[in-house]
Amino acid sequence: MTNQETNDQITAEMVNDMSGQKGDIKQYISFNVGKELYAVEITTVREIKGWIPTTSLPNSPDYMRGVINMRGVIVPVFDLRTRFSRGHTQPGKSHVVIIVKLGERTIGILVDAVSDILTIPQEDILSVPDKDANPEYAFMEGLVSVEDKMVAIIKPRMLFDMNLIPDLDSAAA
Repeated sequence: MTNQETNDQITAEMVNDMSGQKGDIKQYISFNVGKELYAVEITTVREIKGWIPTTSLPNSPDYMRGVINMRGVIVPVFDLRTRFSRGHTQPGKSHVVIIVKLGERTIGILVDAVSDILTIPQEDILSVPDKDANPEYAFMEGLVSVEDKMVAIIKPRMLFDMNLIPDLDSAAA
């Protein structure tokens, strides 16, 4: 199965699964960065794209790979591996960019691969240990165990200093 076929299947599953969503149950897209699993709330995900080269911007944070043009909208792409201080991703055919909407901004997050769609009851989400003592954990919403693996649920808005990100949406308008 190609990246595009996988992305189309995941997008179709998202649409089908959203209709059955309940109040105390949330859905997440899980993905890999190295051997670790992370997830973002499905309602923030707009699209999943295979890796395409980016255009670098001067004076941007080291975890910002550059920008891509998506149907006339300039979207900054961030390397999650670099953001988590785990080196720099050397993107290949298996890497994907998860396009998420954060308020009025649209950003892309470069990850190794999309894993699954998770449907999780709110009570199954565990709090992050030492979150109050460690401000670096502020981006984590919680942890959940799925098939004997721990998945960190992240809040993309908390991962990136939105003041450092150029307002590319309004610049393109």
